[in-house]
Amino acid sequence: MKTLALKLAAWLSDLRVAIVLLLLIATCSGIGTAIPQGEPASFYRERYDAAPWLGLINGNNLLQLQLDHLYTSQWFLLLLAWLGLALLLCSLRRQWPALQAGLRWIDYRQPRQLSKLAAATSLDSSNPEQDLDRLDQQLQQQGWAVRRQSGRLAARRGLIGRVGPLLVHTGLIIFMVGAVIGAFGGQRLERFLAPGRSLELMDPQGSTQLELQLEAFHIDRDPAGRPEQFASHLLLRDGDASQTQSADVSVNHPLRHRGVTVYQADWALAAVTLQFGQSPLLQLPLQTFPELGDQVWGLVLPTRPDGTAPVLLALQSEQGPVQVFGPDSSLLGLLPVGGEPVEIQGLPLRVAEVLPASGLLIKRDPGVPLVYGGFAIILVGGGLSLVATRQLWAIAADDRLHLAGLCNRNLVAFADELPQLAAMATGGERH
Repeated sequence: MKTLALKLAAWLSDLRVAIVLLLLIATCSGIGTAIPQGEPASFYRERYDAAPWLGLINGNNLLQLQLDHLYTSQWFLLLLAWLGLALLLCSLRRQWPALQAGLRWIDYRQPRQLSKLAAATSLDSSNPEQDLDRLDQQLQQQGWAVRRQSGRLAARRGLIGRVGPLLVHTGLIIFMVGAVIGAFGGQRLERFLAPGRSLELMDPQGSTQLELQLEAFHIDRDPAGRPEQFASHLLLRDGDASQTQSADVSVNHPLRHRGVTVYQADWALAAVTLQFGQSPLLQLPLQTFPELGDQVWGLVLPTRPDGTAPVLLALQSEQGPVQVFGPDSSLLGLLPVGGEPVEIQGLPLRVAEVLPASGLLIKRDPGVPLVYGGFAIILVGGGLSLVATRQLWAIAADDRLHLAGLCNRNLVAFADELPQLAAMATGGERH
């Protein structure tokens, strides 16, 4: 039983298994990016039954495979747990023992022991002990840690590099734990708010955690009328405080407040203010018309007191103009925003204002600190892994100075450096 457990641990901690798991997780993450996540079941049936994904997976198959919530699916979490276990076992079975071995000083006493190492050389010396002293000083000046004994020395440099793989594994595990916490404990909400409207965010206990009120919303457009930037001016009120604070949110400039991140994600048109002849101003809500275009809003408006002779008011931006179509889809006129009234089927009609709405994406992800922390640890560990760990031994014996060493990075360059160190220590005496 113990032998089986050891074989299983050896297989799980195998580098090839970890690479396969990483490729699988990356592929699954790509699938989760291609398929919309978290939508109602009807959305997937309507979208993929008529046109199966990749020509193979229809709506029902997609739901059965849990591809609608891939990042919290049982099989994806199993892959993450498997990778985490593989990294943990690899750290315990390989990286940690390697670090402990690197911390121990190895004492070679005979020249023949040095000749068996990967890089070795020896030079004639008239005074090997004096040359050994000189080598000791040179190595310490170059930042080597030296352990000197009678007739021999051991030196090492770059031992911090052995910590790198351990940090990379630790960072990956923390990163995955943060991602899982975020997937289960996170919240995502997308809403359109018109100026003056507010939105309350609840905590898990059901009490108000944060209230957002949209004070103003502005869209910057280029000369052609295309939106370049849109920004919201918000008032924030914490659930346990009566005071408010203001904040601005725009595209690529989110707001972070008490674990909640607010993104400026979209814009829309909320309402239009109309005046019929000398009537009071009336604010009427707008709705989208996908059959007319991606960003077309409007409303159907009767032009007679009995509700007959309807016309369609359609517009694509808050700047107007508002197009007016008759029942036969003929264009009856253009109404400028804030301009003079235009007679439509005998009725003077004026557009006083178009009210835009801000599209806000609100996220709460308790796993973000762990994700960022794990990523930072990975970067530090990756940088330290590039540091070459060098070990060197020197023995003075039989009127010769014997040097040998090991290096886990660029062994060829280290082997070329050994004769130079030996020549400097012996004053350039010939081999």
